[in-house]
Formats: sequence, C-alpha cells, structure tokens
Amino acid sequence: QVQLVESGGGLVQAGGSLRLSCAASGSILSINHMGWYRQTPGNRRELVATITRAGFTNYDDSVKGRFTISTPDAKNTGYLQMNGLKPEDTAVYYCNAEVVHRNVSTLWAQTANFWGQGTQVTVSS
Repeated sequence: QVQLVESGGGLVQAGGSLRLSCAASGSILSINHMGWYRQTPGNRRELVATITRAGFTNYDDSVKGRFTISTPDAKNTGYLQMNGLKPEDTAVYYCNAEVVHRNVSTLWAQTANFWGQGTQVTVSS
C-alpha cells in the first residue's frame, strides 16, 4: 500500500557529492519521520540520518557536517545530500519512513514502518 523508492546512488570520487532521493507513494496521509541507513556486506544496517515531521534531525557522528537530510516535500519525496564523500561511505543506502496511510480494505488510517529497496553508493579513492 506504501512504497519507498530510492534513487541517486552511483560511483563518485572521494570528495565528491551525491543526492539521494526517497520517493514515497501510496495512500499516504502523512509521514511522521524519514531516515537513511546504510549497510556493507557482512555488517548490520546502521543509521546515517533521520528527520522528524517537525524538522528535528539526528546524524551519525561519521557524517555530521557532510550530509544533510531534508523533510519530505509535497510529493512525499525526501532527500539526503552527501558532500565530501569518503571511501568509507561506500554502502547500500536504504530509506526508511514511518507513514500514516489509509488501509485500502478498511479505509482506516494506520501507521506502519516501510523500507525502500536500497541504492548503491560507491566512493573511489
């Protein structure tokens, strides 16, 4: 009923920039918060940044001052601007959102957590 689709990943040299997008679609009433996580092979998924509907942000120490998360816009698309990329930022980046959506069967509003499919970010040295 709700889908998150990430885009914007790719290959970039160290020091470069990328902007990731997370487009949420479906019977969305509101997005309570959105976040970005990343995962490398053999490791657990880790928090990169989160933002609440009110605009409160939280960043992992490793990306503070380099990454900026933004609240979803009117099209329910959120962004992660990544500057000063380092080889250690290489990972699959996942979008996560807590969404208030309308159940198409009951028409009741309900809150659930959703994940995107991920987008690869590779930073070369």
